[in-house]
Amino acid sequence: MIHRKRFTNRQHARRPSRPLKAALGALSGLALLGAGLYGIASADEPSTPHRWHRVWSDGFSGAAGTLPSSANWNIDTGTSYPGGAAHWGTNEVETYTSHTANLQQDGKGHLKITPVEDANGNWTSGRIETKRSDFEPPAGGKLRIEGRIQVPRVNGAAAEGYWPAFWTLGAPFRGNFTNWPGIGEFDVMENAGGVNKVSGTLHCGTDPGGACNETTGLGASRSCPGTSCAGNFHTYAFEWDRSTSPQELRWYVDGVQYHSVKESQMDAATWNAATGHGHYLLLNLAMGGAFPDPVAGHATPNSATKSGVPMLVDYVSVYSSEGTTGSTASGSGATG
Repeated sequence: MIHRKRFTNRQHARRPSRPLKAALGALSGLALLGAGLYGIASADEPSTPHRWHRVWSDGFSGAAGTLPSSANWNIDTGTSYPGGAAHWGTNEVETYTSHTANLQQDGKGHLKITPVEDANGNWTSGRIETKRSDFEPPAGGKLRIEGRIQVPRVNGAAAEGYWPAFWTLGAPFRGNFTNWPGIGEFDVMENAGGVNKVSGTLHCGTDPGGACNETTGLGASRSCPGTSCAGNFHTYAFEWDRSTSPQELRWYVDGVQYHSVKESQMDAATWNAATGHGHYLLLNLAMGGAFPDPVAGHATPNSATKSGVPMLVDYVSVYSSEGTTGSTASGSGATG
């Protein structure tokens, strides 16, 4: 959502009660094993999967109407980073705010990000990023980034312009804001216009063109398993694997892998520039711009777009496996 892609030719459960949710949380370790580590029914900050170590997490368990934890998150506001590309580099139309109308915990274990249109046709929404920017696998190990998310329950013409996303940026971007895409971006989940499709993408190298075919990136997409992406909770995950040679990046939805990129697909300098450092995580709900407009076939949002339909985030967790030195990820220790 910063100085990012235009997507011109891009490939494009009901929630249990909190007592039941707590019981499921106690069993989630077994559930993860039985579903290949990925099939989580429902949980705030689920139990750590076998052979992984929890590095960081947030279950958004604060009181209704409160902002997300200031110990965990920065709140982005306005229409760009200081000195960065206008409209976050993607021609999205909203202004991000710290108002609880756009961004709040709902008191039911969710983060709620809501885009709102005012009487003059101006849109506001919410965007947050982790304080930490050191998420990366140890040498010879793996890192897993996972979130259980319900993208907005809206589709058809009413959904035109909606762009929910869960993604990362390389730490060297912070404070520079002009070195994208070389520093790397991992799109864990993107959805546009309420369609039943999740997209996962690596951005790297140079723009335009380069090893990652910018501004499109190296991406893939698929429908959400079982139920539509829009209006239903699904688990979106990304794994960064330094335990294999060549190293590999993998994307999942509800435990189903649908995309991968290997180190061998590009030159060493490009790979190292994108993956040779930590990343930070972002959650946001943009309106209009480089992804939704091509999906709709025209400029979005418009008079048919419905205001006020939120993205709900149940939890975000980061896990690490042991590396060749027996260590876990840099700076490990849960803070959620």
